[in-house]
Amino acid sequence: MSTVTASPSTTVQRVSSPLTRTLPRATASAGVLGAAATTAGAAVLRAAGVPLAAHGEIPLAAFAQLTFIAAVCGGVLLAVLIRRSAAPRQRFAQVTAGLTALSCVAPAVFADTTASKIALVGLHILAATIIVPVLARRAH
Repeated sequence: MSTVTASPSTTVQRVSSPLTRTLPRATASAGVLGAAATTAGAAVLRAAGVPLAAHGEIPLAAFAQLTFIAAVCGGVLLAVLIRRSAAPRQRFAQVTAGLTALSCVAPAVFADTTASKIALVGLHILAATIIVPVLARRAH
């Protein structure tokens, strides 16, 4: 808890909530873990000869960057649901299931080969299976 004096006659006390303490950490942790897993998965697939390409080869760094960004978006979504929903964990699971399915559409449509399509969809699902449960545990 911290105290902030807005004016000589007004004092505001800020109480840190579990949301402000744990959700950002969980989001960062899930993002780093998901980014590492998808990048490692992409590296293994590429080493095995699977072309990870959608209108050109996808750089390995892109897997880490986009996975981390997806985790941050998930953390923001969960923060909004915690504040606005009566059942944030349930709603988060429903929304992220839909968003995961939606995210699989792009590689399924735009990847260059069938092997790329399967691999990229698999990497999307891998990221979701790491990020979603970690964040969902932070909903009350």
